[in-house]
Amino acid sequence: MTYSDADHGGNSDSGKSTGGYLVKLGTGAVSWSSKLQAMVALSTTEAEYIAAVEAAKEIMWMRQFLGELGYSSSSSSSPSTLLMDNQSAISVSKNPEHHGRMKHLDLRWYWLRDAVDCGRIKPEFIPTEDMAADILTKSLMRPYVEKCRGLMGLRT
Repeated sequence: MTYSDADHGGNSDSGKSTGGYLVKLGTGAVSWSSKLQAMVALSTTEAEYIAAVEAAKEIMWMRQFLGELGYSSSSSSSPSTLLMDNQSAISVSKNPEHHGRMKHLDLRWYWLRDAVDCGRIKPEFIPTEDMAADILTKSLMRPYVEKCRGLMGLRT
């Protein structure tokens, strides 16, 4: 299970968004990232979609790595779940007819659509209050930090 999130325009100096993802195997986090996106996203949808592409690339690497270790479930035909809290970004990843609002994006970002079409990635909605990757993209109040820590499988 992988969580993907972004904060649209969160960097006040550059207007760039921070994208983050968290990959869990079983009950614990095994891979995560929090990075300033290379380009300025023109919308929340775009920032979330770019973060989702980075998360999906990590999913594909993890599937290949686990397959090389002999875990057959990692190379099976079932898709890996990518949890996102932005319905519009999910829609863009599933439906090519929504490309109008993102046609200015570099073609490399459309890789996620191919991964969804081929059945390797399955984007699903998750409410923002259950988004474990929030801790990687923005400052949070202590109770929510503790909740995210629990969602990550980290205990004190």
